[in-house]
Amino acid sequence: MAEAAHKFKLKKEDTVEIIAGKDKGKRGRILKILRDKDRVVVEGANMVKKAKKRRNQQDRGGIVEIEAALHSSNVMIVCKKCGPTRLGYKIEGETKTRVCRKCGEAL
Repeated sequence: MAEAAHKFKLKKEDTVEIIAGKDKGKRGRILKILRDKDRVVVEGANMVKKAKKRRNQQDRGGIVEIEAALHSSNVMIVCKKCGPTRLGYKIEGETKTRVCRKCGEAL
């Protein structure tokens, strides 16, 4: 039986900090969210080497470095005021906004 995809509070283009693993402390933007696997791809983090096949005359084959996915629990959203923080929600009328749990500023 297939398990339901995880609900993410994070979104594409959010700035996050890695809180565990080999790239701990690095910050970057989220490039991709893999909901079915509970993972995110962060710009410039968790770089791995991959063999790439030459597709045409202009495209270069060989070994390239690309970002690999990280588990979503290993990243934390960054607030402009107070740094890495957890997310909360504030509902005002019809609008639901994401807020910083430390200072309450909208993210």
